[in-house]
Amino acid sequence: MSEAKRLHPITILIHILKQLKEFIIPIIIFIFLGSRDGDKSGFFFLIGISIAIAFVLVSAILSWVRFTYRIEEGELRIEHGIFVKKKRYIPFERIQSIDLSEGILQRPFGLVKLSVETAGSGGANLDESEANLTAITKKEANTIQAIIAAEKNKMNIDETSHVNEQKEHEEILYEISSKELLLLASTSGGVGVVISAFFAFIFQFEEYIPYERIFKDFEQIAANGFIFISILVFIGFLIAWVVALIGTMIKYASYTVKKVNDDLIISRGLVEKRQLTIPIKRIQAIRIAESPIRQPFGLCSVFVESAGGSVMDKEGASVMLLPLIKKDKISTYLAAGLNVYNFNPTFKSVPKRALKRYIFRGLLYVLPLVAAALIFFRQWGLFSLILPLISIYWSYLRYKDAGWSLHNQQLNLRSRFMIKNTFFMIKNRVQSLDIQHSFFQRRKKLATVVAMVKSGEGHASGKVIDIESSDADVIYQWFSKRSLEKNR
Repeated sequence: MSEAKRLHPITILIHILKQLKEFIIPIIIFIFLGSRDGDKSGFFFLIGISIAIAFVLVSAILSWVRFTYRIEEGELRIEHGIFVKKKRYIPFERIQSIDLSEGILQRPFGLVKLSVETAGSGGANLDESEANLTAITKKEANTIQAIIAAEKNKMNIDETSHVNEQKEHEEILYEISSKELLLLASTSGGVGVVISAFFAFIFQFEEYIPYERIFKDFEQIAANGFIFISILVFIGFLIAWVVALIGTMIKYASYTVKKVNDDLIISRGLVEKRQLTIPIKRIQAIRIAESPIRQPFGLCSVFVESAGGSVMDKEGASVMLLPLIKKDKISTYLAAGLNVYNFNPTFKSVPKRALKRYIFRGLLYVLPLVAAALIFFRQWGLFSLILPLISIYWSYLRYKDAGWSLHNQQLNLRSRFMIKNTFFMIKNRVQSLDIQHSFFQRRKKLATVVAMVKSGEGHASGKVIDIESSDADVIYQWFSKRSLEKNR
């Protein structure tokens, strides 16, 4: 593959659409509102937009013509740039993973987007990866993957024979069912995202839409039709829920987790198919998340905290591995891929004397809100008196869910704020362990434990508040043995 190659011509259209999205709001304002002053500003605005679109079109074509890639001397070499020619050479040994995705424009042509992640790349999303080949054939992508894998494993095999004859050990760990997909979409938090996006969009037109008059009319309607307004609100939330439901089902359709040699490969998506590669050796911890809606049904989501080697997940290095699963089935699905972890340890709860501290901390946040509501809203503020009761109940749940355990080389920490999180960490992956004692904790012989692992460019941590001081010492002794072993 030493010969320089270009991307598929559909790259031109992809580039154009990506650039044109910056002009969407100005174009919508012009089309629907036109010139407000009735002068020639509308004409000049149209001319400006036309010039900008023409510039985008020309730059997209030139970018495609000037972009070439090739594999040569153990490197992926990319040359690009319209006016200034830029060269980027990526040695194979620096490549952490190669991820593939199929957008709605690539799929009809049998193309994929190939993104290369290195140890020094951003890791936040696809566009921040070290290199992006926007549109190449699946055969070409597979060939690049095979060549890089062979080189990294120091295998001197001919490219063609390697692609055709190499046999990978592949095992499917998890496939989402139709029932699980529907449950996942129904219990997702996408409603709030949809509503927030709607308001963010309409307030782009604050200068042109008479919000004050609309809200004043709405206030008059509300005063005379409480039931009518309640129905409208219900319909609005129902529509938002349906939109979120459909969006989640499209996003996570055909969700599959496979173990291929030493990697976990996640593929998902209906409209846009995506593939994510997670090197098992880069996994630092496993996190089980149980939301208040899913926990009563024994359902949870499983995340992996990775030190790198993934660019697909927009949350960075915290990657969702299993979107929805019965908690007691985790071991069944992950035994083959992550057999070093014990997902069914026996947890030790925090002592009973810590309950008062959990309740007190919860009331510290709520009581000022209640006081403000009673002062400023008077009779309506009386409804805020229910908040302390909710806080006490929620604090009890936090106390009940807090716990820890040690299992050979594995530390497990469990806690809750809104979502119940359980961290599973292997000793040699824990970067730091912090034992904290406040003045009031010392009096009660309690402590807080915080364990941190590397997660992308930063860290992820498990934390348990108010465990027995003696238990904190046990955890510290367990961790300190690692330091002694390293110094021998």
